[in-house]
Amino acid sequence: MIYRQATSAFAGMEFATFKLREGVTEEQLIAHSKAVDEQFLSSQTELLAHFLLKGKEGQYADVAIATTQEKAEEICQMWLQNEVTQKYLELLDHDSVDMTFWSRIS
Repeated sequence: MIYRQATSAFAGMEFATFKLREGVTEEQLIAHSKAVDEQFLSSQTELLAHFLLKGKEGQYADVAIATTQEKAEEICQMWLQNEVTQKYLELLDHDSVDMTFWSRIS
């Protein structure tokens, strides 16, 4: 997990829910998430936190907290052009992905 600053600095968030592709394990997801944190997200200075959540029935959530919603969206777009993040995205059942962006209002 990436975590840099107090939550008072956070104003934007990416929240994506998904299921894993058939045959992909949770251990693979965690390993790839760590690689994304270390090899890509650690250089994103306006990213405040990144972590995974697990829900019921094989549902997961990938959460990125940034200084602004716009920055969260910008970082998310960068995932499409990075080799490490592409390997992570290959683990997901693309039909199950629901990605939303949020702005903090209080």
